[in-house]
Amino acid sequence: MHYLVIDLTHGGVKIAVSLAKKGKTVSAYDIYNTLKPADREMMGIHDIDIIGLDDLANLKGDITVICPIHCPLDEDEIVKFNPDLNYTFKTHHEAISDILSDWGKDILKIEVTGVKGKTSCVFMLKEILIDENPLILSSLGARLYENDKEFILKKDISITPANIKETIDLAYKIANPICEIADGTVESPNHRKYSSAIFESSLGCCGIGDVGLLTNIVENYPIAKNKSTAAEAKKQVFRCPVVVCNKESLDEHYCDVTHPKVNSFSLNDDASNLHVRNVNYSIDLTEIEIEYHDVKTISGEILNGEITVKTFAPGPHHVLNVLGVILTALSLNINHEKIINGLANFKGITGRTNKRSNGDLTIIEEINPGINTEAIKQSIEMIENIDDYYISIGGDYGITCEEIDEDKVSNYLDEIDCNIILTGDVGYSILNKMSKKVPYIKNYNQVYDMALKDNKNLLFIYRSNYSKVSQR
Repeated sequence: MHYLVIDLTHGGVKIAVSLAKKGKTVSAYDIYNTLKPADREMMGIHDIDIIGLDDLANLKGDITVICPIHCPLDEDEIVKFNPDLNYTFKTHHEAISDILSDWGKDILKIEVTGVKGKTSCVFMLKEILIDENPLILSSLGARLYENDKEFILKKDISITPANIKETIDLAYKIANPICEIADGTVESPNHRKYSSAIFESSLGCCGIGDVGLLTNIVENYPIAKNKSTAAEAKKQVFRCPVVVCNKESLDEHYCDVTHPKVNSFSLNDDASNLHVRNVNYSIDLTEIEIEYHDVKTISGEILNGEITVKTFAPGPHHVLNVLGVILTALSLNINHEKIINGLANFKGITGRTNKRSNGDLTIIEEINPGINTEAIKQSIEMIENIDDYYISIGGDYGITCEEIDEDKVSNYLDEIDCNIILTGDVGYSILNKMSKKVPYIKNYNQVYDMALKDNKNLLFIYRSNYSKVSQR
């Protein structure tokens, strides 16, 4: 069997090398011509050939082609280079599942995907599982927790499926330090430092999770040069033994899916397995009363009951994330006490939704590389006394595969009545598409200064990686 790994930009190097280490014959196609010299050298060490698709004509027999779910090439475009080969196609997610088939059989594993709320859900789950010393991959980096102590394994790491393997490898190095012995260097015994793992993925799940959480499909954006959609990619969540999914997204996009263990959650649909009975919203601490029924667990139990939690969830979209997290925890047979205490400890995330004070003023930050129209609307709608706030909207380009729909945002902002300030490159482009005139401040730091000067609370919505705006 020959393996061809396509796309060395989004984790293909890790996949190709992992397969080669397992004794597979591997070639790779650098579709975007981004291969770094160090990676090229490493692939050479493992006898991985860098080829073009024309070189498929030189192969015979069976071949497994491994492409990311958002690959712009479809199967027919690849097959035409050699129709005589016996092809098997797999996504990067499926390849990582194969590579990790012998890993983690005795630990709790959760995979999180969706359009919005993924990172927040990961860190809420971290609080619930903190006694299980969780290993985490999120858009804020790879981290390992042991006895409440945080080890940052790697900050700048994407949530492509191959980086699940990278995160596991980094944790292994932490757990297996090299010891100096008189006769030479040997590896120390394997003292694993985690008994749970939570992995965030942008476009689906590998299926290695005991539970796969799909937060929502609030915008079904196109991928793979309009050949597929976010909903289709995230359908991979159904590879997990138990699936937790937003009820509205389940009904709209996955009504044709057959799966033995799907648990749904909703703000107001009583037909879902878990829904809200009552919510008392607060910028600081929201109380949520919840009912659940017929919840299917990894152990085979069926759960019914109710639970009340208090946590940082100032708007409906935050509460929806909380519901997904609670249902995921119940699906893992986690008890109420751990759920309640974990969520009580969640205070938001620096780099996502975060609330802080400056004197008598409140500053709410929504900093996210995936900010889109729906996220902007939901953030603004959570403000109770909107006249007391400046609402700043802006950001950077080129930070995710999904770009923001400026026409949609500008139309929305033209319709609402609030104190809008646009900032950054994204803000400038939106400004030029709006009908009404609103202030524009290029440097986002000056937005904070203006709010303080004018004695206004601030809702700061910025489309960026947090590291770019962390030095305010």
